[in-house]
Amino acid sequence: MSTSAQIGVTGLAVMGRNLARNFARNGYSVAVHNRTPSKTRALIDEFGHEGDFIATETAADFVAALERPRRLVIMVKAGDPTDAVIQEFAPLLEPGDMIIDGGNAHFADTRRRERELREQDIHFVGTGISGGEEGALHGPSIMPGGSGQSYASLGPMLEKIAAKAADATPCVTHVGPDGAGHFVKMVHNGIEYADMQLIAEAYQLLRDVAGYSPAQIAEIFRTWNTGRLDSYLIEITAEVLSHIDAATGKPFVDVVQDQAEQKGTGRWTVQIALELGVPVSGIAEAVFARSLSGHTALREASRGLAGPTAKPLGESESAAFADQVEQALYASKIVSYTQGFHEIAAGSAEYDWNIDLGAIASIWRGGCIIRAAFLDRIRAAYDARPDLPSLLSDETFAQEIAAAQEDWRAVLVAATNQGVPTPGFAAALAYYDALRAERLPAALTQGQRDYFGAHTYRRTDREGSFHTLWGADRSEVPA
Repeated sequence: MSTSAQIGVTGLAVMGRNLARNFARNGYSVAVHNRTPSKTRALIDEFGHEGDFIATETAADFVAALERPRRLVIMVKAGDPTDAVIQEFAPLLEPGDMIIDGGNAHFADTRRRERELREQDIHFVGTGISGGEEGALHGPSIMPGGSGQSYASLGPMLEKIAAKAADATPCVTHVGPDGAGHFVKMVHNGIEYADMQLIAEAYQLLRDVAGYSPAQIAEIFRTWNTGRLDSYLIEITAEVLSHIDAATGKPFVDVVQDQAEQKGTGRWTVQIALELGVPVSGIAEAVFARSLSGHTALREASRGLAGPTAKPLGESESAAFADQVEQALYASKIVSYTQGFHEIAAGSAEYDWNIDLGAIASIWRGGCIIRAAFLDRIRAAYDARPDLPSLLSDETFAQEIAAAQEDWRAVLVAATNQGVPTPGFAAALAYYDALRAERLPAALTQGQRDYFGAHTYRRTDREGSFHTLWGADRSEVPA
């Protein structure tokens, strides 16, 4: 056993424990620490045979066990608990050491912490880690921010423990300075919300409009997973839908309360998009759909509201409808990623991060929750045109959506006629139609703003800002 560890992990709940094991399995000596020493002992007792661990009980012992420059990974709850751990360990560190925050921190907190610790010559590396507990153990997608100097020291270790894409590329890259890593992880989770909502809407359409059972829908999803929708979320959807509840013998999905919870990263994605002025309507609808599902009293009070008479399709019609739903799901999914990458680009410009969007698509190809086959094509699109304004500006994606749009629209018509809520599909199509429109009704909106608030407007035929004297003779004056 080593007397000096190459990396240390404090916070040994499931994610922290599995990350420590991942480092040890890959040949690194790992110091481990937890506020409750019994968790440290439990890890050593159960998994000590997997590699070279150094168990420590105090903060001083933990820091003393690390080789210089010290690499200290904290895996605790975001917010005040993270600040408390930093305040405990920072005084024990020396210039050049680094603290790596692997939790789901808000990127603004990460920027603050990085700035404060930089004044002490300590590197703070806000690191997004996606893949859940299995990913932490077997290979996650890793999104580190922080300084280039810290990545030079830490990067090779992260590359070794990260998931590997099909071409063996490690799913990790230096995202950018200060909070860039946690910002990208936040948007990843926002896209995840949208992806899950779209899949849920596809399920409900197949069940309520096409009349398929959960087991039949599971097989449809398995078929979709062999094509362009090949992804982790489609794969697990089939598993969830085919699962039978042991206690009742009913489909598992029918015994789970229809209230989807959330931890906040999707909400942050929408809040920050509003601050940046970036339209992420699909992600927003996914967040609101989860919120609405939890308002049980409101839903129960609305049960008697009138709706259309639902009539499931016939067998032959159902098969054709399922194909249309696949088209709608794929097109809407492209829009979700388009909105997410737009927000990353806007954040990069706002905070001067210089994020490589192609590299982000590359590291999301394995390990993370939204890993999908078509990320290869997203990477290729941004590699070919780093200044690509939108995924919908890429010729291949534009052609695919053009081919899907008739079915996409037909699915929304069917959903409306049968009273099936599809906010994700509808928001995605509205976004697509708004982008391609030659004129938007925003001209009227701006005219209204000028009328009641003298907010001015710009004209299509000459430069400058103008105001109409609505309460007088309605003449126009320069603003």
